[in-house]
Amino acid sequence: MEIKSQNEMQNPLTQYRQDGFPKQLQEYPGIQCEMDPVPDCGEESYVGNGRLKGRKALITGGDSGIGRATAIAYAREGADIAINYLESEQKDAESLVKLLEKEGKKVILIPGDLSDEEFNKQMIKEAHEKLGRLDILALIAGKQVSKKDIEEITTEQLTNTFKINVFSLFWTVQAALPLLPPGASIITCSSIQAYQPSPDLLDYAATKSAILNLTRGLAKQIASKGIRVNCVAPGPIWTPLQISGGQQQEKLPKFGQETPLKRAGQPAELAGIYVFLASQESSYITAEVFGVTGGNHLG
Repeated sequence: MEIKSQNEMQNPLTQYRQDGFPKQLQEYPGIQCEMDPVPDCGEESYVGNGRLKGRKALITGGDSGIGRATAIAYAREGADIAINYLESEQKDAESLVKLLEKEGKKVILIPGDLSDEEFNKQMIKEAHEKLGRLDILALIAGKQVSKKDIEEITTEQLTNTFKINVFSLFWTVQAALPLLPPGASIITCSSIQAYQPSPDLLDYAATKSAILNLTRGLAKQIASKGIRVNCVAPGPIWTPLQISGGQQQEKLPKFGQETPLKRAGQPAELAGIYVFLASQESSYITAEVFGVTGGNHLG
C-alpha cells in the first residue's frame, strides 16, 4: 500500500490495511523490523514543521511502535531526543538512529529495564546530561501479556507489569521534576483497556486505569510549577506488543476490525497527538486524556 504524507487528505477507512494480520509470535518484547507487516511509524509519511524546535525530549519505548513514531515526529519537529528501550531491542533502536541521523537529527540511546528503580533515576540523569536539559517526557513503554484465565497470571507477571507500566512512571517523574523547567510537558500512555477491559488482559488493564488516575492527580499537583501532564489512550494499534504475547494468536487475523473504522491503527497515527501535547499549542491543556481508538470511544 502506498504511504502518503500525513498532510494529504485520505479516507481513514482505507488509509491502512483492513484485512487483519497473519498469526505470528515473537519472544517478548518483540522486534518490529521482523513483523509481518512492519508497522508504519511515519518513516516515510511524517513531515515536520518546527513545532518543537530546540526542545529536548526523553521517550521510553522509543525504538518501536508508538514510541518510535513519537521519536520520528519529535526529531522532525526540531527536538533533540533520547530514547529508552530494552537491550534486546537494539536492532530496532539502531535502525531509528540510522534513519534520523541521515536527516541530521540527534538521537541519544539509553537502553535499560524500566522495572529497575535505580535505572529509572539513572536514565533521567543521563538524558539530562547528554541533551543539556529536559523539556518533554513521553512515557510510552509498556508491558502487556494476554492470559485467558486469572489463575494463569503469576505473581512475577503481575509485579513486572505494574513495575514497568506504573511504578516506572513514579520513579521517572520523581527523578525528573527537579530538572524540568516551567513549560515542560509530561505525556503518559494509558489505553482503551482502562475503560473497556478485555477479559484476557486483567493485569494490563488495571495498570492502564492506574495511569489515568496518576496523570490527573499529578497534573493538578504540579500545575503550579508550570508543568503540564496529559495522557494518550490508544485502541488497537499494530505494534510489537501484539505479537510478543500481548494478544492471543487467534485474534490477530481480525485485530482492530471491531472498531467503527474497521481496522487497527498504525503508530504513525498517534504521532500528531504526541507532538500537540508536547508543543506550546496545548498550553492550556493539562490533566486530560486523548483517545486514539478508531471510534471505540473512551468511557
